[in-house]
Amino acid sequence: MTAIARYRTTVFDCPDPLELARFYSQVLDWPIVTQEDTWVVVSDGGSPRRLAFNKADDYHAPEWPRPDRPQQLHLDLTVDDLDAAEAQVVALGARKHEHQPGEDDGFRVFLDPAGHPFCLVVD
Repeated sequence: MTAIARYRTTVFDCPDPLELARFYSQVLDWPIVTQEDTWVVVSDGGSPRRLAFNKADDYHAPEWPRPDRPQQLHLDLTVDDLDAAEAQVVALGARKHEHQPGEDDGFRVFLDPAGHPFCLVVD
């Protein structure tokens, strides 16, 4: 069977695309490769590894685990040391989520500066 499409980008709506792109650029060590007023992309240069950030004027952050404002999507990011990685993402502007369903299983939930959930996971 031939694929209908090929994966290109995961896009995050947010109030400030450059701010959120800078956050993920530092977390992943991926440079900003496209920068416009309402659209910013970070990538490691490989395909399809890229994240894009789209300006949404009326953005409302998810409030997971509330069912009326679900997370919609989240990133799982592999780390070698949870404690060290937590300190680093918090220093960059992330907040540790109060709901931690898997901390004993090697992952922790955070919110990026725009409120999107993401997890740090020990492989």
